[in-house]
Amino acid sequence: MKYKRVGLTVKSGLSEKSEAVEKVIRILQGIGAEVLVDAQRTEEIICTSTLKHYRNEQDIDLLVVLGGDGTILRAVREHQAFSIPILSINRGTVGFLAEIDLEEAETLIPSLLNGEGVLEERHILSVTATRDGKAFHTGFALNEAVIAQGTIARLVDLKTFIQDEPLTTFHADGLIISTPTGSTAYSLAAGGPIVHPILPATILTPINPHSFSQKPVVIPSHQEVRVDVCAKSTKFEDAEVVLTLDGQVYIPLKSGDVVRACACKKTVQFLRRKQDTFFGTLREKLKWGERVD
Repeated sequence: MKYKRVGLTVKSGLSEKSEAVEKVIRILQGIGAEVLVDAQRTEEIICTSTLKHYRNEQDIDLLVVLGGDGTILRAVREHQAFSIPILSINRGTVGFLAEIDLEEAETLIPSLLNGEGVLEERHILSVTATRDGKAFHTGFALNEAVIAQGTIARLVDLKTFIQDEPLTTFHADGLIISTPTGSTAYSLAAGGPIVHPILPATILTPINPHSFSQKPVVIPSHQEVRVDVCAKSTKFEDAEVVLTLDGQVYIPLKSGDVVRACACKKTVQFLRRKQDTFFGTLREKLKWGERVD
């Protein structure tokens, strides 16, 4: 068997959580895998009480994520499991990143763990926020980094550079810096293009730009994006700008702060049943290309 030590994490608020986890553990143990669990997310599940906990990616050969896209994003961020493959089992809503449904697990998990699957690499963003020349936050994003106004309904000026060459100053509600994986998430909702997830690219999508000429831009992933925050205060209160990573990490920004984003040298690996399921996923999950009668 190719993957002998398998880590298991699960969505915290999953309905019928115990039953789903018990089923996955039974399948994994049935093919001879040693199962190690996420201590925080499985502590109340009886069937995991005798299992070991994994501390980091060095403890396991494969990470099984039981949940939706948000659970996958959380697992990547928390464990930074860039060197081990992820097998995602959908128990969320859309589950765009998920490879299999729980109903398919009995058949597909044994074949995938025995080496019949393929590894698909996804680019991630390395994001750093600096203030007065000093970094105060560094993180990663599998989908996107978003710089946007907070509670005040006002436009913000985001002076944007590519490789330190001026691009434009986006006068907008915000700016989405997206990976190809994230091109079907917030960026798509804001009018950005769909980009195949294996392409080495970064997508810049302004949110409600004031100018019709400011359209989404796709650049090579190795080029660094720099955004200078130019938030203007009003006579009523200071402008609030927030940096968000994958919709889960929130970092307040001030005028003068600088955000830099570039493709990380490491990639996230997903264990897939075949080489390319992207277009099928577009049709199935997003109903892409369907005619509206």
